[in-house]
Amino acid sequence: MDNRPRPTRFCVFERLRSVGLRPTRQRVALCNLMFGVGDRHLSAEELYAEAHKAGEPVSLATVYNTLHQFTDAGLVRPLSAEGQRTYFDTNTSDHHHFFVEDDNAMIDIPDGSLRFDHLPEPPEGMEIVNVDVVVRLRRKAPSATADNAEAVAAD
Repeated sequence: MDNRPRPTRFCVFERLRSVGLRPTRQRVALCNLMFGVGDRHLSAEELYAEAHKAGEPVSLATVYNTLHQFTDAGLVRPLSAEGQRTYFDTNTSDHHHFFVEDDNAMIDIPDGSLRFDHLPEPPEGMEIVNVDVVVRLRRKAPSATADNAEAVAAD
């Protein structure tokens, strides 16, 4: 018998139960996909594609419903970046993001690299809960000087 310690595996059942969600087969499968490889930013469509690639028979509606249940339970944090698309962040701590338009990818901004000196006063009877900053990025277009330098180097 092999008595060597086995690597500990993310325990989905306890995580779901700890937030009041019943660990159904579909929730467990989606939770494994989302949380099994560290912090991620996924859209519902990306999670749906991953589920089908993994052989999990879930509908897109089930993925959306599950992601909203995960959001309500505090397991993920929704982020809006491009119009109608929402990304779900498995890292629920307070942090900000870069959105790479060319790749439709959300990337965490390193802690401490963004500061706010002053936030506006919230309206009467309200309090600020969180501040989400999404900095949109795109690749720079090649400059004319770089093109000229490459042409000269080729001669």
